[in-house]
Amino acid sequence: MTAPLALDPARSALVLVDLMDRIIALPLEPRKGPEVLSTAEELAAAFRSAGATVVLVRVERPGVAEQPPGSGLVAGLARDGDVEIVKRTIGAFQGTDLDAVLRERGVTTLVFGGIATNLGVESTARAAGDLGYDLVFVEDAMSAFTAAEHDASTRLDFPRLGTVVRAPEVRFVAG
Repeated sequence: MTAPLALDPARSALVLVDLMDRIIALPLEPRKGPEVLSTAEELAAAFRSAGATVVLVRVERPGVAEQPPGSGLVAGLARDGDVEIVKRTIGAFQGTDLDAVLRERGVTTLVFGGIATNLGVESTARAAGDLGYDLVFVEDAMSAFTAAEHDASTRLDFPRLGTVVRAPEVRFVAG
């Protein structure tokens, strides 16, 4: 990136995908789940401080009587005012009210983090791009099952869909 990223907090949302105990605990690369979670929590705090929307997405398996243990969001991640979306597919737009909630809030730019980079994050981002949102990907707030899968998304796919940054580059324009 040649210029610093400058987000308008009134038009931006942080979308964190599948930060659930059972997913954070999986063997992930290039960074472990707790490291992704830590970066995501810092980003969420910055978004909340700026008055921007924080969206927390979690997956539930369809057609089962009970979800597996660890299927809720990581304890302490959600705060009052956050939007929680429960998805039943890989991406967070299909069969949810995510698009309606974002449009109601005037959001035009989505900033992504979560697990897995090439699955839930990428599927949600591709749908968001199709819906006309501007996309930002925070590379160090994501991980996948292998480093190769993560790298394919962050180095090949995401630059074609939006802007790839690291967490310290995420800033807000002065109000």
